[in-house]
Amino acid sequence: MKNLLYTSRVSEVGIVMSVLLSEEHNLIKETVKEFVEKHVRPIERRMDQENWYPREILYELGNLGLLGAEVPEEYGGSGIDTLGYVVGLEEISKVSPAVGIITEVQGSLVAGGIARFGTEEQKEKYVEKLVSGELVGAYALTEPGAGSDAAALSLSAKKEGDVWILNGTKLFITQGTVADLAIVFARTGDPKERHRTISAFIVEKKHGFKVGSKLDVMGIRGTGTAELVFDNVEVPEENLLGNLNGGFKIAMELLNSGRLCVAAISTGLAQGALDESISYAVQRKAFGVKIAEHQAISFYLAEMYAKTNAARSLTYEVAYKKDQGKDISLDAAVAKLVASRIAIEVSDLAVQIHGGFGYSKDSLVEKLYRDAKLMEIGEGTSEILKYVISKRLLKGLL
Repeated sequence: MKNLLYTSRVSEVGIVMSVLLSEEHNLIKETVKEFVEKHVRPIERRMDQENWYPREILYELGNLGLLGAEVPEEYGGSGIDTLGYVVGLEEISKVSPAVGIITEVQGSLVAGGIARFGTEEQKEKYVEKLVSGELVGAYALTEPGAGSDAAALSLSAKKEGDVWILNGTKLFITQGTVADLAIVFARTGDPKERHRTISAFIVEKKHGFKVGSKLDVMGIRGTGTAELVFDNVEVPEENLLGNLNGGFKIAMELLNSGRLCVAAISTGLAQGALDESISYAVQRKAFGVKIAEHQAISFYLAEMYAKTNAARSLTYEVAYKKDQGKDISLDAAVAKLVASRIAIEVSDLAVQIHGGFGYSKDSLVEKLYRDAKLMEIGEGTSEILKYVISKRLLKGLL
C-alpha cells in the first residue's frame, strides 16, 4: 500500500480517532458515509421491522464499487484494496450491519468466490453481473445437520450423464429468498471421507432449487435469510466450481475473507453504538447534570472507545496483511473472535447507557444489540475459532 499517512479525524460526536489510512482510504470512508446517509439509514428501520430485503440496495452498492473489491478489474472489479473494503464495510455497519452482511456475501463470498476459483467461462458469465447487482448471489454451505462441522454436510450431488443431480437442504442462507444463483457445497463421494468428498457448484435458480421457509431471525434482519431445498436439481457439468472434491478447500479459503469482513462489520457496529451513546449522554440529564458527567457513564464510554479501537486496529492489521499477499487464516480468525465479542460488549453498554430508551425498538442501539449476537455465530462460531487458533498455537507441541 502506498502513500500511508498517519491521520486523525474528528467523528460526528467529537472524539478523535487516529488510524493509519491513505488519502484514498479516507476518501472511501467519506464517500461511503454519504452513501449510508442517502441509501442505508432511510431503510434500516423497515429492514428490521418487516424483515424486508432491499433489492435495490445491491445496484447502489454496485455503483459504489464495494461489490467489486474482491474481483479483478477485468471482470468489473473496482480496484479497491482490502483495507479500503474493510473501511467501507465498517462505515455501512455503523448504521446497518445487515447491509454490511449483504455486501460481504454478494461481493466477497459469491462474486469473489467465482472470480477466484471459477473457469474463464464462469467468470465471464456471472461475475460482472454479480458485481453490478444485476444478479443476486447466495453462499450455501450450512445445513440443518452441518453448521460448525461443515465436513458433515449431506446434500448430495450424483453424476448422471453430463449433469449433476442435487438433493438436500441448506439452511440460514443469506439472500436465499431472492438469489438468482448460489454457490452450493455438496457431497460427491463417500460421506465417510468427510471434507475429501465435497465439491462446489454454481447453481442457478432456473436449475430448480426452491426457497423453503423464510427465517424470522432475532437480528441482522432484512437479509433474505432462508432455507433452500434441492429436489433432483439438475446442474450442468460446466457449473462445477473448482476441482471435483475440492469444494471444502474453497469453502475454508472464502471463509477466511468472510471472517475478516465480519470483524469489520463488528467494528462498525461497535462504533455505531458508541456514537449513539455519546450523542445521548451529552444531551440526557439526570440529577441536574448531563449523564456524561456521571463517572459511571463516562467510564462506560471510555471502555467502549478503547474496545472499539482495539477491534479496529486488529481488523485493519489483518486487512493490510491480506493486501501484502500474506496468509491471514489465523489472523482473520483472531480478528473475528475478538471484534465479535467487542461488538456484543459495546452494544450491551450502549443499551445500558440509554436506559429505557435503549430497550425500545425505536432506538438504534436496541437493534445493534440484537444484530451483534450473529457476529459470534456466522462465518465460524467463537468456539470453532478458538479451536482453530489453539490448534495453530499448539501445533507440534503436543
